[in-house]
Amino acid sequence: MKCPYCGYSESRVIDSRPAEEGATIRRRRECLSCQKRFTTYEIMERVPLIVIKKDGSRQTFDKVKILNGMLRACEKRPVALADMQKAADEIEQELQNSLEREVDSTAIGELVMQKLKTLDEVAYVRFASVYRQFKDLNTFMEELNKLLNDK
Repeated sequence: MKCPYCGYSESRVIDSRPAEEGATIRRRRECLSCQKRFTTYEIMERVPLIVIKKDGSRQTFDKVKILNGMLRACEKRPVALADMQKAADEIEQELQNSLEREVDSTAIGELVMQKLKTLDEVAYVRFASVYRQFKDLNTFMEELNKLLNDK
C-alpha cells in the first residue's frame, strides 16, 4: 500500500477490524519510511452474476426478485420475513460460491423450491405450480405425491 504522505510503497498493519457489519475490513497502517499513519479499507470484489433466462436473454442477478417470488408464494402463510430473507441470502451465497459467472434461471428456480420446501410446504407447492407451469390437475397431483413420498 502506497503511503499518501511520502509515496513509499512499504507499510505495516498496526490494527485490523471489521467495518460496515463485516462487509469491509478497516486497517490502520504505518509507513516504514516516514512513520506516519493512515487508514485503508478492504472491500471484497464481487463479479456480477449473469442469469440466462428461458428465452436466452441475459440479465444481472437480482436477489430482490427471488425474495419477491418467495413473498408471493408465502402470502398468508406463517413464514417469517426474516426466514425468507435468510433463504434468499443463502441462495445468493451458493450461486456466488459456485464460481460460475452465468447461471440458468431454471437452476435458481430449483434452489428457491428447495428452500421453500423446508420453510413451508404450501408455499413450495404454490411456487412450483407457477414455476413448473402445471398444465392440469394430474401434474399438480404428481408434485403433491412427490412431496408426500419425501416425508
